[in-house]
Amino acid sequence: MFSAIARVFRTPDLRRKIAFTLAIIALYRLGAHIPAPFVDFPNVQDCLRQSSGTEGLLSLVNLFSGGALLQLSIFALGVMPYITATIIVQLLRVVIPHFETLYKEGQSGQARLTQYTRYLTIALALLQSTTLVTVARSGQLFGTSSVPECQQLLTNDVWWAQLLMIITLTAGTGLIMWFAELITERGIGNGMSILIFTSIAASFPTAMGAIWATKGFEVFLLVLAVGIVVVALVVYVEQSQRRIPVQYAKRMVGRRTYGGTNTYIPIKVNMAGVVPVIFASSLLYIPALLAQFNQPQAGETPAGWVVWITNYLTKGDHPLYMLLYFLLIVGFTYFYVAITFNPVEVADNMKKYGGFIPGIRAGRPTAEYLDYVLTRITLAGAIYLGLIALLPLIALATVGANQNFPFGGASILIIVGVGLETVKQIDAQLQQRHYEGLLR
Repeated sequence: MFSAIARVFRTPDLRRKIAFTLAIIALYRLGAHIPAPFVDFPNVQDCLRQSSGTEGLLSLVNLFSGGALLQLSIFALGVMPYITATIIVQLLRVVIPHFETLYKEGQSGQARLTQYTRYLTIALALLQSTTLVTVARSGQLFGTSSVPECQQLLTNDVWWAQLLMIITLTAGTGLIMWFAELITERGIGNGMSILIFTSIAASFPTAMGAIWATKGFEVFLLVLAVGIVVVALVVYVEQSQRRIPVQYAKRMVGRRTYGGTNTYIPIKVNMAGVVPVIFASSLLYIPALLAQFNQPQAGETPAGWVVWITNYLTKGDHPLYMLLYFLLIVGFTYFYVAITFNPVEVADNMKKYGGFIPGIRAGRPTAEYLDYVLTRITLAGAIYLGLIALLPLIALATVGANQNFPFGGASILIIVGVGLETVKQIDAQLQQRHYEGLLR
């Protein structure tokens, strides 16, 4: 293992790529600690020390930004606008035929879709930065915190100061997007995935330190042991796939014979990735957001629906919240897999090139068989996603750990997924140069 790592750094091209990637990561983390204009940095730090943070979607955005959101830094929005824009563009392929046509055109069409994603990212960043500045100005960034400093996070709240903050946060998102593209072109791995990995990994030491400080060394060891087991299980499931055998008939074109090969269609257990968890968190945060903006004035009685939402849909350790969260993840898993994998299209492509599944007729029977397999394997993937996403909530209800439990939810899925993909890319480049990879 150590000799394989040494071969990585002895390869000049690979060494340059890794060094370039680490340099961009360092710049990204530096920007996450530079406050935006007109932000009262000492007050923000006091709020972070005295407040328990936020729940719901804001905690997810803060996780993806590496803690930059609650610090109101120039990279406060992190990669969340780009993730949202990418998901929207994927969903629009089902609604807008032009997007589907561009996707099928190959590299040129997908370059156009990438350009649309960039424009949409900037638009979403503009919208989200306006919302963030408004929430910070109203003193509700840390929820209904009683800390006086949390009500005065900005040093100047005139319109031009707010406009400058919005422009700065939007420009920060554009800079992050540029960093990601530089890593993809000149570094190792997918740039945006590497930056997400960095943001989440940066929160691990703080989360584990908080558990040690508040719950003691025994709970810290318990969480660490659970984390190792969870990582091993996630690696096992993420690598699991159902391989459907496919045979291609021989064809004679002139004097040459084409086809006659055997291959397979890999259907992963978790084909949806982390997207259903993001969808479910976003949808569950909407009622809490509505209740937060409909809080009564001092001395008034809150509405019944506001009280019900506050009691049942804002606390992660409540059984109803957990049940709804789990069911939403299962539903969104089926929804997203149905969008990204089309059995009819796969069956048509196989038929066009003379491929067939042994024992299954080409065409419609093949599509029905693929749908049959996909439906059943997605059930296992959906349940797996739901259980992994519930780990932070279960930890909050049992040992009282922070809701941003480091070994669960979206964080561990992204950490493992990006880590495996990056190691595979390094392994492939080593095999090209040394005929022996990083993995054995």
